[in-house]
Amino acid sequence: MRTLMSEAAWVHYGQIYVQSGEHYPDLAECFGGQRNGLCGAAVPGILFLITGLHTGEVGFTVELYDAPPPVDDSWQEVVEASFQPIGETGLAGWGGEGYWPLDLTEASYRVRYCATGMDEAGELDTRMEEDPEADHYLLQFWPAPPEPDGAVKQTSEVAAYWHEFAREQPPPPTPEEKAAAEQSARAEEERAAAQAQLEAEKEVWGGRLPSQRLRNVGGNARNVAQLDRSLVDALGETDPVTQRKIACWVTRRAFAEARLTEIDWIAAALDATDRGEPLPWPLDGDDRRAWSLLFSDERVPRTVVTSLDGRLSNCLQQAMAFPALFSSREQDPLSAALDALWNAAAAFGRGRYQVLFSEVRQAFPALAGSSPWAGN
Repeated sequence: MRTLMSEAAWVHYGQIYVQSGEHYPDLAECFGGQRNGLCGAAVPGILFLITGLHTGEVGFTVELYDAPPPVDDSWQEVVEASFQPIGETGLAGWGGEGYWPLDLTEASYRVRYCATGMDEAGELDTRMEEDPEADHYLLQFWPAPPEPDGAVKQTSEVAAYWHEFAREQPPPPTPEEKAAAEQSARAEEERAAAQAQLEAEKEVWGGRLPSQRLRNVGGNARNVAQLDRSLVDALGETDPVTQRKIACWVTRRAFAEARLTEIDWIAAALDATDRGEPLPWPLDGDDRRAWSLLFSDERVPRTVVTSLDGRLSNCLQQAMAFPALFSSREQDPLSAALDALWNAAAAFGRGRYQVLFSEVRQAFPALAGSSPWAGN
């Protein structure tokens, strides 16, 4: 026999543990399916030990044997269970209040938990420094194959209560049941994540999911959808020729709103767009040159609008409209129309972009059936 520990041990909430591995002791789980309620061994690598004293120091001894020791009848409570450590093992108080390493190998053990004075300690509840020891415990280990737990001796009301508690707990899940539960939990997490992603997509698309065609367009499709989802849906259902015409019409309307149509190099670009021709100089590829000319040409008006999100009230209207002209470079007619709509809406500004959307519906009968400003 070898004594692994023998001294006063601090307990709280009437419990102390033998711990190994990373699993945290849970009362119901550790006693699940057991017949004894003092030494919970249903969870691998853990012994959940009940004490009569709620809070304070108890006498505690841990012994290791090579063979089963005889039962000492002087103990009032005796229970047995099986235990196999998972790595480093120690006796641990609640909340880390005390730790005593136990020199146990990762082998299969039978453990006997003995107690005396549980009722007296239960009545005391909390032991102060001046109080004499009320309860004492002995934990014995010896090598043995696993077998069911049992209550060898019971005399106290405290032990009777905990034995009854243990017998009411359902057995812990089998490894197969745990694996199935984990798989089900993962599937539920994945389903919830997918649903959350769909809800997030609905929000950025103005309240409902888009068609695959709109989803594939990207660009400013979502931005326009947040302003007028029904218009975007109707636009997505029109034919490519009509979509290209809408892009040209919207671009010219945005430039008229920004009072840019009378400037010669801009007017030439608008005409080329209507004819389906490449943009002429200075819009024929060098965007920096085009923007520089926009800002340096003294004939360009300088008017401001409020941004669509309402955060800025000094957006240069001509700069908001200008990118609509570049939508003619888009090979996809739907993308061109959506880009033109977005930049034109910015040129009209917050509180007035609805005028643009109403006019484009009037100009193109294919869009007239959509309800204006749905989802706003």
